[in-house]
Amino acid sequence: MKEIKKILVANRGEIAMRILRTAREMNIATVAVFSEADRSAPHVRFADQAVCLGMAASQDSYLNQDKILSFSKELGVDAIHPGYGFLSENADFARRVEQEGIAFVGPSWQAIRTMGSKLAAKEAASAYAIPMVPGTLEAVTDRVQAKMIAQEIGYPILIKASAGGGGKGMRIVEQEADFDAQMDRAVSEAETSFGDGSVFIEKYITAPKHIEIQILGDQHGNIVHLYDRECSIQRRHQKVIEEAPSISIDASTRVEMGRCAIDVARSCGYYGAGTVEFIVDSDQNFYFLEMNTRLQVEHPVTELITGVDLVKQMIHIAEGRALPFVQSDISIRGHAIESRVYAEDASNNFLPDVGTLHTYRPPLGNGVRVDDGFEQGMPIPIYYDPLISKLITYGTDREEAIAKMIRAIDEYAIQGVQTTLAFCRFVMKHPVFINGSFDTNFVAQYFSAQELGKETSQQEGLVAALMAWEQQKKEVDFQSGAEEIQLAGPSKWRSKRRNL
Repeated sequence: MKEIKKILVANRGEIAMRILRTAREMNIATVAVFSEADRSAPHVRFADQAVCLGMAASQDSYLNQDKILSFSKELGVDAIHPGYGFLSENADFARRVEQEGIAFVGPSWQAIRTMGSKLAAKEAASAYAIPMVPGTLEAVTDRVQAKMIAQEIGYPILIKASAGGGGKGMRIVEQEADFDAQMDRAVSEAETSFGDGSVFIEKYITAPKHIEIQILGDQHGNIVHLYDRECSIQRRHQKVIEEAPSISIDASTRVEMGRCAIDVARSCGYYGAGTVEFIVDSDQNFYFLEMNTRLQVEHPVTELITGVDLVKQMIHIAEGRALPFVQSDISIRGHAIESRVYAEDASNNFLPDVGTLHTYRPPLGNGVRVDDGFEQGMPIPIYYDPLISKLITYGTDREEAIAKMIRAIDEYAIQGVQTTLAFCRFVMKHPVFINGSFDTNFVAQYFSAQELGKETSQQEGLVAALMAWEQQKKEVDFQSGAEEIQLAGPSKWRSKRRNL
């Protein structure tokens, strides 16, 4: 076992802060990296050491493998935690870290490579009889044959990039007449986004639930799951609200999905934290979608319902320690919901917004957690993902978690940029979300700019009232202080000064 005494966090923003805090609790020295755009960011000041990687663009900073490895060796780093995004699922980077004798806080580079290709992942998982969406198990090379398979499957179908993620390289084909045009678009986007134009086709499930299972595995072959997360509230195939556990599956389906998730992890010799994603239809049939070989954005909801610090466990696993628990030790306690607070204009198709956080005051109180990486007065850089923070609430049941989320959103004061807060409040109060009958089509079916306007007006009114109350309180405190000064009599310092 190799004890980790110094860790470099190869990321930025809220996830960098999340990892740095746990490392400090573990008495592990920390190194932060940053770009010129993030020079004044909280994670830079929080770490024991910080080094600048380069200019703002990701390829010049957070994706610069050579500089990250060079600084790691120069500063005597024992381990590198990649967080999520950037280099977290880059098999070549994980391999280089390992070759340098530094622990990569994540899975092996071989597992990353296998699961990084949706086709390779399907092939590996097929050995364990994991349910798959009907479709091709190989990249489409012959369009005539592909159209024949599409006819057999039945339209609508989905064309997906093998190396894809985040909705890129993905196209829905409603009828055969659209096949060629949508195929061209999918291949082009896959090549542009991932440098790999390989695509495959599968049956498009029209009203699916997106449910994922958190797993943990050690380097001794022990693997457990930490139950499920509901991730069906999405825009552009990207999640905005997640909760744990899912309201959509029954107890027997939960057990079976957990078993399958462990088998998927076992199929590639997985260790570390990972997430196995499934889609679930209205009849509780579930199908393997993909595996994310990293810490997920939404990991806090799992931490809250299980009491497991996933970052701490990742570090212990990287040291070579065995998991400190078995499956029977893990249970679900309560309910947690996460709202992603993006700098986006939800009324304008969720387009990113840029500006300065003139006002930034996150909510507090029982059952509220905020993971963020910004402070009041900071600009939102245009170069990176526009995530400001993650707002998480926990309750003894789902109803309480929703109530706490609404209260927390109402108390969250952000001015200077458009955010998704009003959208998240809209979701929390929508009857389809409350009764659990929503699916991944929620935004298209129920959301509109007009509905958002009502929530935005209410949110702005609450923020304005809060700020007015705080200003009034400051004035009262100032006046009270002035009275105290007057009652205190002449300054002793001045009296002594006159006597000198």
